[in-house]
Amino acid sequence: MSGAIDLIIYSIATMLGIAAIGMVVFWFIEDVTQKKHSVLRNFPVIGRLRYIFERQGKYFRQYFFANDRDELPFNRATRGWIYKNAKNKGSLVGFGSTNDLRQPGSVIFVNAAFPIQEEDQLPTPSLNIGKGYCEQPFEAKSIINISGMSYGAISKPAVRALSLGAAQAGCWLNTGEGGLSPYHLEGACDLIMQIGTAKYGIRDEHGNFSPLRAKELSKVVKAFEIKLSQGAKPGKGGLLPANKVHSEIAAIRGISENENSISPNRHKDINNIDELLDKIHFIRELTGRPVGIKTAIGGWNFINELCDSINRRGLEYAPDFLTIDGGEGGSGAAPQTLMDHVSLPISEALPRVVDALLQSGLRNRIYIVAAGKLVTSAEGAWALCAGADFINTARGFMFSLGCIQAMRCHLNTCPTGVTTHDERLQNGLVVEEKYLRVANYARNVNKEINMIAHSCGLHHARQFKREHVRIVETAGKSVALNILYPYPEVLKETNLG
Repeated sequence: MSGAIDLIIYSIATMLGIAAIGMVVFWFIEDVTQKKHSVLRNFPVIGRLRYIFERQGKYFRQYFFANDRDELPFNRATRGWIYKNAKNKGSLVGFGSTNDLRQPGSVIFVNAAFPIQEEDQLPTPSLNIGKGYCEQPFEAKSIINISGMSYGAISKPAVRALSLGAAQAGCWLNTGEGGLSPYHLEGACDLIMQIGTAKYGIRDEHGNFSPLRAKELSKVVKAFEIKLSQGAKPGKGGLLPANKVHSEIAAIRGISENENSISPNRHKDINNIDELLDKIHFIRELTGRPVGIKTAIGGWNFINELCDSINRRGLEYAPDFLTIDGGEGGSGAAPQTLMDHVSLPISEALPRVVDALLQSGLRNRIYIVAAGKLVTSAEGAWALCAGADFINTARGFMFSLGCIQAMRCHLNTCPTGVTTHDERLQNGLVVEEKYLRVANYARNVNKEINMIAHSCGLHHARQFKREHVRIVETAGKSVALNILYPYPEVLKETNLG
């Protein structure tokens, strides 16, 4: 009996060996005869390792070779901090920080000698967006909120978990430019309807803006956001690859199934600032809801001209909020050249926009939402110091859903089910578990932003000023943000009514 088993094992091993040798010979012949790759012609078979390592290198680096604070776009320390807060495990560490405060750009908050005692701490006040200028202003309670990610760019269970988590945490959820899906409504959270350049979900059969659809949406959304551009790809419209455009997404967007969903690079019915202000005023009057703008910043002409036009035409034409996206943005697919080199980082764009509003007397009329790689409480507190009223993040909440930074968002092969429409992979994202992590992350970021404020001697986070944070310029030397970006002379100030 044992002899028969040995014969079977020997036979199988022989066949496997012959198959392996045959495969090596096949690869050898294929490599030396092909003309596309020099490495393979000169080093047949073994040269294939080079392409394997090239494809897999980024995955090995993030776990085995990169230091905790070295990796981009988000390092292991940042991801670990988000994971712990999403799981409500706290963010305590021991023996010291791995954050090198000598690095230029590092943020240092100015702690008070006598911080606010617990009994004197106050809850962060909510803000009423559009108060005095629309029929149904929006009371926004949370400092941190969910930035625009469309159903299509992210999966059905991801949208469901975000909606349920946002409702529990009291933050808003931006629909992204893909339109309003039933899954956005599932949690009954505060929704902001984004109007992208293709006007998905808010257009008629000809692809034009539909006033009728806008009025219908105003019954379930809290505000509208006209997206001019985003930090990941300024000057280029959104792109959803054909393999992610299934029948339901196509129906919501009003496009053909299994075809690339490519948005125009700008709104065809908005050609200048006056037409933009007209559109804001029209949608606000039509729907009774606040209307804002989302844009990346490349220079100061746009924001200065916007402020001048508002003061010339009247405050009723002003956007109720401005979402400023930094060039660090990047939750969706985008050309690398635009992602790497176009539009200012949020660290420069945000203070400059605030300055323009202060100089023109519009700071109290227009609320500011900061976006662009702001995923931690420290980054959120910095943005408040620089003048923001709210923080938007997409990738922070993607991490809370379980994202592992596989960087396969555009390939429909996301291993955690966040950005794929493969039902097998979506099964890994259990909504009943992940929505709690979304809520935990939002609550803990808000909590820690307030913790920093109390350390700085403030009663709550909305009291942050530029003088409460310092920026490292060279090793061993930092400068206060109010020195780096001095407050401009305020000519006049408007009120919210």
